Amino acid sequence: MTAPKTVRWGFLGAGFVASRGVAPVVHAAAGSVLQVVASRDAGRAAALDPIRTVDSYEAVCTAEDVDIVYLSLPNDAHLRWVLAALEGGKHVLCEKPLGLTAHEVAEMTTAASEAGLLLVEGAWNRWHPRMRRFEALVAGAPGPFDVESWFTFSGVPHDNYRLDPARGGGALLDVGCYAVAGALAILGDDVATSDVECQVGPTGVDLTTTAVLSSPRGRAEVTASFERDESQGLRAASTELSVELAHPSFTSWREPATMTVVEDGVERVEAFEACDAYQIMVEAVASRARGDEAWVLPLDTSLEIARTLDAIVATTP
Repeated sequence: MTAPKTVRWGFLGAGFVASRGVAPVVHAAAGSVLQVVASRDAGRAAALDPIRTVDSYEAVCTAEDVDIVYLSLPNDAHLRWVLAALEGGKHVLCEKPLGLTAHEVAEMTTAASEAGLLLVEGAWNRWHPRMRRFEALVAGAPGPFDVESWFTFSGVPHDNYRLDPARGGGALLDVGCYAVAGALAILGDDVATSDVECQVGPTGVDLTTTAVLSSPRGRAEVTASFERDESQGLRAASTELSVELAHPSFTSWREPATMTVVEDGVERVEAFEACDAYQIMVEAVASRARGDEAWVLPLDTSLEIARTLDAIVATTP
């Protein structure tokens, strides 16, 4: 068997997700190598054990020995560095949210299309087999659905970028991405937004946002919060089908997961073996970079999520 073409990764940022989630699976993946890491902290960059480190993001974006740039920077830096990586001829995997607004996502999408390069939002939970199964179940079932989708936790450190409005902070852009994406997986397009409520904290970011999303496919209540007890949930129910993901609904990582399904009045629990959705995501993106077939989150989906987040912000009282 012919060994796969080696895909060389360059990282922008060496924070928690990069160090704990993505770097280990790049090292473990057949046909991938962590070529270079750039970080403001040289020690953290070296701790990811790349072949080399550099002291600037530009150096990664223009490096001749990098095929894919993985971007793990604060939200406000995504647009600049995604465009720089694409301009440098690199495929890009960028942490969610892909952009601060739908306009930014559209600009990135256009740039990737014109360059003929792959751009993928790193919403890693979408690669989890349980989430893929959930989407397949609801896609084939008639609505309308009643949906609840939420992601809450408390205790964001006072100096964290998530509390800085200038850096794309706030619960909606952070954990709200998961909740809104989960709802849209059921509701589809043509979503209307209503009943938005927002609790703004002393730094000017939303600490809790709730909203109702509606479409011909049903109605969803979504919640994102930095000030409520830790909880994640995604459930959808119609007259013929009910599906609920057990906690943690969005961030199941290296642990078994379950989903309760009620179909035609009969309940069953579907079990999923422990897996690493970061690994599945990285391997899929690397496969696509080689020119092979693999599912990645479509940019149309990322754009629709961004549009819905924009609509929630626009209708906030």
